[in-house]
Amino acid sequence: VQLQASGGGFVQPGGSLRLACAASGFSLDYYAIGWFRQAPGKGREGVSCINSNDRKTYYADSVKGRFSISSDDAKNTVYLQMNNLKPEDTAVYYCAAERWLCPPPGSAGDKMDYWGKGTLVTVSS
Repeated sequence: VQLQASGGGFVQPGGSLRLACAASGFSLDYYAIGWFRQAPGKGREGVSCINSNDRKTYYADSVKGRFSISSDDAKNTVYLQMNNLKPEDTAVYYCAAERWLCPPPGSAGDKMDYWGKGTLVTVSS
């Protein structure tokens, strides 16, 4: 079982990035995929998540209207489209998987089953 996050980079405020979380060894039909981030000196926070079955999506208040999560079943990959990025979005972003359903809103993902290595997003002028 493996999760591979990619797509991070350096972008100016107002810019966009698309993160990808490629899953191998399991199907997105059975696992929810969440994106979490950890900024320097801060705790981990949930950003967005998509359920396995109904594909219901969830967003942290801080990213609503700017970020969009989606899944590509053929590629077994979940994407996080990040628009209108702000300096406070700077963090290492991780994807993680949990059986069936996303964790409750506000969760830091302590009970997620699998984690990928992070990808760094830096938003700065």
